[in-house]
Amino acid sequence: MEVKTLSSHLLVHFGSINVGIVQDGRDALLIDFAEELHEEKRKLGVEFEKVLFTHHHRDQACGVSLLENGSTRIGVPEDERKFFEDPASYWENHSNRWHIYNFHPHHLMLADPVPVHETYRDGDIIEWGPVRISVIATPGHTDGSVSYLVEADGQRTVFCGDLIFEGGKLWEIHSLQKGTETTDYHGFLGARHQLSESLEKIKKACPSKLVPSRGAIICNPNSAIDALLARIRACYDTYARISALRHYFPSLFAEYMSNQRAMPIRPGKPVPSFLYHFSTTWLIVSKERAAFAIDCGDPSVVGEVKKLQANGIFDCVEGLWITHYHDDHVDAIPEFKNYFHCPILADSHVAEVVENPLAWRLPCISPVRITVDRHTKDGESWKWHEFKMTAYHFPGQTLYHGGLLVEGRGQRIFFAGDSFTPAGIDDYCCGNRNFLRRGEGFDKCITLLESLKPELIINNHVDQAFDFTTEQYVFMRKNLEKREHEFGELLAWDDPNYGIDEHWIRCFPYEQHVLCGSDVIVQVVFTNHSSELREAFCRAVLPKSWRLGATKFYASTIQPRQEGSVPISFEVPEDVTPRRYVVPIDVRYAGRFLPQVAEAIIQVES
Repeated sequence: MEVKTLSSHLLVHFGSINVGIVQDGRDALLIDFAEELHEEKRKLGVEFEKVLFTHHHRDQACGVSLLENGSTRIGVPEDERKFFEDPASYWENHSNRWHIYNFHPHHLMLADPVPVHETYRDGDIIEWGPVRISVIATPGHTDGSVSYLVEADGQRTVFCGDLIFEGGKLWEIHSLQKGTETTDYHGFLGARHQLSESLEKIKKACPSKLVPSRGAIICNPNSAIDALLARIRACYDTYARISALRHYFPSLFAEYMSNQRAMPIRPGKPVPSFLYHFSTTWLIVSKERAAFAIDCGDPSVVGEVKKLQANGIFDCVEGLWITHYHDDHVDAIPEFKNYFHCPILADSHVAEVVENPLAWRLPCISPVRITVDRHTKDGESWKWHEFKMTAYHFPGQTLYHGGLLVEGRGQRIFFAGDSFTPAGIDDYCCGNRNFLRRGEGFDKCITLLESLKPELIINNHVDQAFDFTTEQYVFMRKNLEKREHEFGELLAWDDPNYGIDEHWIRCFPYEQHVLCGSDVIVQVVFTNHSSELREAFCRAVLPKSWRLGATKFYASTIQPRQEGSVPISFEVPEDVTPRRYVVPIDVRYAGRFLPQVAEAIIQVES
């Protein structure tokens, strides 16, 4: 750990996060708080009189719960007070666990409450000892975050949380997922306007230095801010040129509808007469009057398919293929299966989620548990009446996604789930895990479509079919290559996927139901996006009410470009109150300490 002196009264502690320390004799005021400061306190010989927080994320505030007494006053942004004082209301809210389409506030919520003594809003002035601190509302990284302009010893220093990273970069972009006229789910980089306005406000404050939560002190604030704003604009411009949202929400993408640099939107094509479409469900009917379904998210679909059967369009349903786990594609599958008694098929990656949804925390996830009768492998084929069907792992809209090629009656039809529309690719949510890398994510999907050459591509939300030209496949692949470079310039990692992939560290199972006094095992799963081996260390931070503190660190080596896990274990005390507990995970990875960066949910039962 390092402490750097900026002036006689102002220091910065560099650790898991950067913490401002304002000294007035033996008293100290802190801006944000890191766990390591408990040890640094003795070295500095100070008492923590007050702590000001820039925002509510767990990695900024978790250490403050370990303060030995209640004499330290806590100040927080007014708009985020409830997230400090009452995090349980977030964790106990069903809408923050299932059918997740909105991500504000973010799930980096504290596990235990923090008492709040003061709140601040834009324009407030805090006079403390020898310094004057001005509060600047700077939403973007979170909706209610603030920055603090500290005037000390003739210098103007802004502590800005995670608003920016050294060199005009960002730590990550999934916190910028925000909807405007739609849900957060469709809002890729949607908070960029808020972020830009906040950065411009900081420029107007004319600081000599910026101290972000991570990275080095920024000694040329205007240059770093201008570089960041230019990078965000470039990244969003490249993203929007092939965004599927141009099809769904053309009014939100008006400047890209006739933009010569954007990929032209393909015209629709009629679907064959043996296909029927209801909501997100497609039904294939064979010459022998058998039916095969693709997805079923809306209960009304069951009634529509019953009508077709009653009208003699088909005699029986002989299977249902799941394209991906999202709730609007799976919610009604149990009802569908219960009525039509058909087997359920899915790619093995999809099956892993829908068979055990409690083990996952992902966008649009449903609590509905589905038994998959046949787990298909990538490239596996079978004959169904006059059709040949081939299943593929198709990590487009989400990593947990499959595609189905249906050949027959002179047609080659590819059911792409939600991964493509006539406007391009459906990659508008970081939580879906769209990796930017050759041979993975949408690059893998585009390469597959190029090789299969389907005459018709079908999206489950779109009535008409479509296709892409050879030139458009090339356009999309080059666009993804450009994104990988541009997001690499924007993000503070050796591979941009760390900053894009919200779930590169996750707990499996995410949620468990256990008994008091029982042992718990959690796999902390890492996706090593780097081209080199990475050592991963992690430990569980147990709830304060368990009076056990943190467990020991467990370690494992994660192969390059691979997923690997670190098993950790702990015991639930016999005398704890049965209820829902959040167990955060501390991580050391690639030389960085990431406090409470992930969490597992433990539902303790008597």
